Amino acid sequence: MTVKEMLALKGLVLPAPYKLPPGVVVPFSWVRRRGSVAYVSGHVPLNADGTLLEPLGKVGAEVSPEQAKRAARQVALGMLASLERELGDLERIKAWGRVLGLVNVAPGFTQTPGVINGFSETIVELFGPERGAHSRSAIGVAELPYGVPVEVEAEVEVA
Repeated sequence: MTVKEMLALKGLVLPAPYKLPPGVVVPFSWVRRRGSVAYVSGHVPLNADGTLLEPLGKVGAEVSPEQAKRAARQVALGMLASLERELGDLERIKAWGRVLGLVNVAPGFTQTPGVINGFSETIVELFGPERGAHSRSAIGVAELPYGVPVEVEAEVEVA
């Protein structure tokens, strides 16, 4: 089954491109291909229309671990949308290599791996264990852009 078929089967929708706040310009590519590797810039959780997903804030304070895990799942979908725009077809992804998950944490919150599992589980669920398995780090940070609870970047092998 293709990734698109898996998305449809699970009722998942890839969001529109990120609608940056007024006046914000990014001087980088969301996906940069070099040879057989696609380097994917940090993605944040988006609604279907490309706006920031709420709730915003620190995990362990304004955002529960469960809400943050759902946000990480949305990050996976947004990243797939960017990859599809760049590659034309998600089937060109041969393997997921490395993932770095950043969690906007309240002091004392240490459950960052469980939050980023929302991203990892989604990728493995859609690509299968062979193509979707990846190495990963999940770290807590003091702040993330616009108060989002989670941001993820990745490297994937492409055809």
